[in-house]
Amino acid sequence: MTTLADAEMDGTATPRVDRLGVVIAILVAGSLALPFVTFRANRIASGNGLRLFDALPVLVAVSVAVVLVAALVTAVASRWPTFRLALGALALAALALGAGAAGAHLTPEGDTYARIAPASGFWLALFATAMLVTDAMVRLKLGPVSRLIALVVTAGLIAALLASGAWSHLSLLAEYRSRADVFWREAGTHLILAAGSLAAALAVGLPLGVLAYQVRAVRDPLINVLNIIQTIPSMALFGILIAPLGWIAANIPGGHALGIRGIGMAPAFLALFLYSLLPMVANTVVGLSGVSRAVVDAARGMGLTERQRLFQVEIPLALPVVLTGIRIVLVQNIGLATIAALIGGGGFGVFLFQGLGQTATDLILLGALPPVALAFAAAVVLDAVIEISGGGKA
Repeated sequence: MTTLADAEMDGTATPRVDRLGVVIAILVAGSLALPFVTFRANRIASGNGLRLFDALPVLVAVSVAVVLVAALVTAVASRWPTFRLALGALALAALALGAGAAGAHLTPEGDTYARIAPASGFWLALFATAMLVTDAMVRLKLGPVSRLIALVVTAGLIAALLASGAWSHLSLLAEYRSRADVFWREAGTHLILAAGSLAAALAVGLPLGVLAYQVRAVRDPLINVLNIIQTIPSMALFGILIAPLGWIAANIPGGHALGIRGIGMAPAFLALFLYSLLPMVANTVVGLSGVSRAVVDAARGMGLTERQRLFQVEIPLALPVVLTGIRIVLVQNIGLATIAALIGGGGFGVFLFQGLGQTATDLILLGALPPVALAFAAAVVLDAVIEISGGGKA
């Protein structure tokens, strides 16, 4: 019997319109009506939005428009995931190269003050084509290794684009060039805040989770306290920590020498650590509780001690759920570390809040895009690790 899928593959069935593709097509079509880039005479001048054909040489604009229209039609009419992926990737490349070409085309010769930045049309088209690529990858049902390879290839292409100088005329890169040293210093601070608080939460949260799993009387009070901490707004928690940490720095010998301050990195690190405890403890408890009693009884019947059952049977089987907690914490901390800049904690938030204060969109993007990219990469990597670790689950 011929199925609908077979008929579609043979081309004998009436093609159905892809509903997600319709949304993508509307977004792409709308992006063509919006400014592709913004031109400003200098960093603080108001911008002038330019549509695709005003921002690029005619042949380049036609090329980008043709690729976008092809992606639009593919999103609506094609159900071949590989074809959708190819057109989506081609559209992303066209947008990236088109933005760089617009920067080179619009910047007056020898003018170091002019600023050209991607505008709403670029970002909307980028979002729509990224949706097309993501949808195609989901339909292809890529395995964890394939997703990791795709991530590495994507990161490599972005690095090659930046290293090639194709975007050197865009204002985002101009902001980066004038702050390159500070950028990498704050990047290091951001990673220390996010990864360091995760490491501390692992060291404390895992034993607490095991304790809460084994001693029921501890479980509910502990989870409730961590739930209360989780409900405190981040800025309020920073404020709460200022007084005790300031007192420790002033009165406890060695406290100031260890870097403890009322403001700065210490309260930011401690707040991120406290926020991390609930996902770590709760996922450890849920993971251990989900281990089959039959498996535990079998281990007990084999003569394993309680300690051996915990480390050789229960924790390995609970690992995917524990890793899910780690994924939640890492992605959460990468995002939350951005607001550490409000209390002098550093990180990418320094650029974001400077940009807000100066109404400088490019500086805001310089502080916002790296955490988004880091969080996305961390989620993809840890999702793959979780899937791989769960593959051997009994």
